[in-house]
This record gives sequence, C-alpha cells and structure tokens, in this order.
Amino acid sequence: MKVDAAQALQIENEFLAGVAVKLTAAQGRHLRGAFWRTSRHDDGDTLRALMAAERIFDRERLKHMPANRRVCMHGYERRWWFGKRKTGVAIAATLVPLKPLIGSPDEPAPPVELGDLVDHVRKLVTDPKVPHVIGVCCPSGVADEVRNAKLDLPNVTLVVIEPKDEGGWRVSAPDDDLPEWVAAMFDPEDADEKVARVRLEIERRSADLLTGGLSASSIAKRLDLPQEMVGKALEGVSSADPELRTTRREGEVLLFRGAPVRRQESNSMNVLDRLRQLLSKEGDEVGKINLLSERRAALAQRRDRIYEDIAQLETKEADLLAEGRANQSRVVRRRLAAQLAQLRKDIDRANTTANMLNQQINIISTDIHNLTLIQQGEMASLPNTEELTENAVTAEEMLETLKADADLVGGLETGLSDMTTGQEELDILAEFDAPIGSASKAEATPAAPASEPARSGPTAERAKPEQAASETPRTEEAATEPKSPERAPPLDPEAT
Repeated sequence: MKVDAAQALQIENEFLAGVAVKLTAAQGRHLRGAFWRTSRHDDGDTLRALMAAERIFDRERLKHMPANRRVCMHGYERRWWFGKRKTGVAIAATLVPLKPLIGSPDEPAPPVELGDLVDHVRKLVTDPKVPHVIGVCCPSGVADEVRNAKLDLPNVTLVVIEPKDEGGWRVSAPDDDLPEWVAAMFDPEDADEKVARVRLEIERRSADLLTGGLSASSIAKRLDLPQEMVGKALEGVSSADPELRTTRREGEVLLFRGAPVRRQESNSMNVLDRLRQLLSKEGDEVGKINLLSERRAALAQRRDRIYEDIAQLETKEADLLAEGRANQSRVVRRRLAAQLAQLRKDIDRANTTANMLNQQINIISTDIHNLTLIQQGEMASLPNTEELTENAVTAEEMLETLKADADLVGGLETGLSDMTTGQEELDILAEFDAPIGSASKAEATPAAPASEPARSGPTAERAKPEQAASETPRTEEAATEPKSPERAPPLDPEAT
C-alpha cells in the first residue's frame, strides 16, 4: 500500500486507538496478570535528529509526521506481601521508514524490510524471559520476504498488521499459525465497522440484486472477512430492508431482492382473512415473487460459479497453447493438442450450461416482472370507470359555477369603481396619462382674467345677444343673469 507521511500518521492513530482498547479488555482473560502498568513511547528524538541533519526546522511539518509510536502494557502478579512478578508484556507498535519521508513527505513510503522489522522487535523486548505478545503495524506494508520468513524470536508472539486498499486490516504471523484471539486482539476494526463494510459492498453491488443475488462467500472473499460474520451481516441487512430476503442453500447465505411486504394491510386483517390468504393459491403475488426471486438468486450463483470455472479453463488453455508453441518436440505437441481438444470441449459444455441457466433466469425474471406489475396495480387501488366519470362531471360543474361567480364578481367590482370615482379623481387620472411636456406647458400658461361683473339696465340687456353669440352655450342657471332690484317708493308720512 502506497502512503505518504500524512496517511501514515492517520493509520498510526487509528491502529493505536483501536488496539489499545482491545488490549485493555483482554487483561486478565487472555493476557495473564493481576494488575498492569501502561507506558507510551515513540521515536520522536530520532525523527527530530533526522530532520536536523537535513537542515529542516519546521515544527508544523513535525506535527504531521509519523513517529513510530507504541503502547506497552506490563502485567504483574502479587508475590508474598510487597513483592511482584512480571507475568507478560503486550505491545502495540507502528513501524514506517522515517528517513525517506523526511526528504519528500508527499512521496510514498517504502515497505518495511525483514531486517528492519527484526531490529525493531528486538528493541521492544526488554526481558526475554517474560512472554511477549507484539503487534507491529506497518502503514506502508511489508516486503514479501517478511510474509515468508521463519523468525526465531524466543518467548515472542509476533503479529504483523497491514492496512488494505479496499478497507480493513490484514493480520498475519510471519512464522507460525496465529491463534484466533491474538488476531482479534490486534485487529483495530471492531464488529460494527466490519458490518459497515459489508453494507457498503452490498450498496456497491446493488445491481447484482436485480438480476440474481449476493452470496456470503463472495463478499467474504472480497473483503477478507469470516464467512459466518458476513452471513450474519446479510441477515441483519435483510431484516432492516423490507425488499431484501435471505435464504440458506447448501450451508451458504444468499441475499436477494423480493417483493415488499404490505405490513399495514396484513396487520389489519382478522384471523379468518389471514387463513384464507394462506390457504388460497391465487392472488398471493408477494409469496410468488419471493419464491421466484429465491430461485433466480440460486441459479445466478450457480451460473457465476460456472463462469469462474470457464475463466480458469481459459487460462489453462492459454498456458497449454503457449507451451505447445514453445516446445518443438512432436510427442509433446501431440499430448498438448489432445489436452487442448478435451479442454475446449469442456469449455463448450460449460458455456452451454451457462447459456441454459441464463435462459432459465430470463424466464423467471419475466415472470417476476409480470407479478410485480400485478402487485403494483393492486397496491395503487385505482378508481373504476363509473367513479372516474362521476368525478369528471362533478369537477366540470364546479368549474362552470366557479367561472360564473368570477364573472359576476368582476361586474360588481366594475360598477363599484364607476360609482365611487369622482370627477376630480378622473381629472387626476387623465393628468397621469397625459405626456410630461403638455402638463408643464399647461402649468406655464397664465390664468385668464376674471370676467367683469354683470351690468344691469338696458345696456346689459343689449349686451346679452352679442355675448350669447360670442360665448359657448352654458347651462340655464349659468346663462341667466340676476336682475337689478327695483327701488321701493318713498313712504307717505300721512299714511304712517
């Protein structure tokens, strides 16, 4: 695995945080000891010395560099009154080459060699007489010679942990078979995180659920997880999703997509309806879909295994063909030709079987599709023709009534506006519509002089026809001029 300095630091933190909790939980059970002392160490001084030698004095960069940290737990037992005896040591350590990361922190770190691993482990062992259980995590991976080496470390159980590209950790022992409890103790990934990885794999391969199913063995092989744990994870996923189902075929758990359960309707049914549904063979589309989906998943798994066998046979065919071309012996070529002929016949038979399985899967998928359409139509509960016609007529009548009411309200509002709008408001509205230049000219024109007061007597009567001819007609009240009052005769003093 190619990691830089920042990624190596992150892997170091995740490993120590996960393993320290498991080591603490194993004290007194798998790890012998009545009381324990925990200490933490690192190669910070070595890292600073290497950076100083390269003339690098950057504190921020130092914080983002791995320091080969380790957590050491020493177990003790009481001996006599005040004495104690060491019973064992459990160490979780990290190892990554520091010098290459100092020169170029963005470049990937090289894998750990066998000599560097052995020297690091020997530095960790302080007392060879005490049993040591040491887990060394290599964020950049290890060389192939480490996996195949036979180490002679007395009283030391060594575990090598490597992060995997697809997630998770690879826990192995270089020399002997590793006990299960030791592998579980130095695996920083807990059960919940493993189940989460299985869920992500199911989501990534969700397309396989539409045409077949997923087996626990294929997922376990890809994720490097125990098959039993993957089977339990598949059952947990199916219980949380109403459309997913699990079945066991030949001791293997299969996950496939079935029909959703109509739980609300089934809970509301009484006992008689439930019995009728169970005894009836017609109308149970959910059960039929689930049964057919289970058969399809089993056929798809068998077809996939045949495809894997065909791929192996094709690889063997290519090897035999290359061997026959490279060998010049006639006897050897005859033997290889006979093997190739038989091998190609086996490939043709396997392809024929796979094609037959594909046809069966196609037929089952078509039937599932038809049943799903029937189920979806029943779940929709669409109205019949009479209800649709009645609702359409009612809706049309309502729209016509609404339109008539809207027209009536519009006429009432128009009359109300005419009644409430006065002459002065209409003049102002006309001013709003008039151009701006004409309004300014009207304001600049001086007002006309006031008309002279009306004259009385014969002069006024002579002026009336001339004025009436020159002026515009006016209303009767405005055209009529007031007459001058007649003078009263003087009072007779004798009459008084």
